[in-house]
Amino acid sequence: MTKKRVAVLGSSGQIGAYLEEYLKEKGHDVIGVDIVEGPQNDLCVTPNTYVESIIKNADFVFFLAFDVGGSHYLKKYQHTFQFINNNTRMMANTFALLEKYRKRFIFASSQMSNMSYSPYGVMKRVGELHTTALKGLTVKFWNVYGIEKDMEKAHVITDFIRRGFEEGEFEMMTDGTEERQFLYAEDCCEALETVMDKYDEFGREDPLHITSFTYSTVNEVAATITQLFIDSGKLVTFVAADSKDEVQKDKRNEADPYICQWWKPKTDLKDGIMKVFNDMRESRS
Repeated sequence: MTKKRVAVLGSSGQIGAYLEEYLKEKGHDVIGVDIVEGPQNDLCVTPNTYVESIIKNADFVFFLAFDVGGSHYLKKYQHTFQFINNNTRMMANTFALLEKYRKRFIFASSQMSNMSYSPYGVMKRVGELHTTALKGLTVKFWNVYGIEKDMEKAHVITDFIRRGFEEGEFEMMTDGTEERQFLYAEDCCEALETVMDKYDEFGREDPLHITSFTYSTVNEVAATITQLFIDSGKLVTFVAADSKDEVQKDKRNEADPYICQWWKPKTDLKDGIMKVFNDMRESRS
């Protein structure tokens, strides 16, 4: 393995926090950029000499930063001016720097990028077009889960676990019958490292879907979490809503397994949920 100077944009996010630690453990020189670390890290601001210097001096850039969160967050904010403006400015500034310094980079998109009714999906599709034009690589995430620092933006698994610790009974945003593919964050990091290491082996428009390639219902996730609470001595009840998730509207894409020639997920969903549960319980003690 060749040691690299790696910039992780969005290093305090759900995936970025895991990736920064993972790459450091692999011996890379990693510099994180995230707005929570201070205004000099704001990708929406231009000119930004601090961010420009980091991108200029990096051997490789992971563009993970985005104004995004789980279904609660997207339902509340994705149709607002601030959400659209933040992501538009963030992409315009960042892609301009990637072009200026001709950097090798990965843009983190979503399996929702073909869902035109979702402003989030549309924004991600715009990012994909920028990435193709700059000859970077796009990866598509499918419901990556792990510890999250900003619980306002929490995704379904961490949100369920948090609410389980804080409440005895609560209503889900869906009827629970929707099927999703969930991928543990550490598996996602391994996939991203693989794409970085084999960057030149991929075509610029290859379908790089990073997911578990296994569907599970939201009800199955809730049942797994319920059992973990029962085993720890607490009864938690998940109440199904009367309707399906309004954010994804139950649209179902099919993941392309192309990336499995180089990488495959390792963590079973129940094992991954247990890891997150134990980490969150430990952090609350």
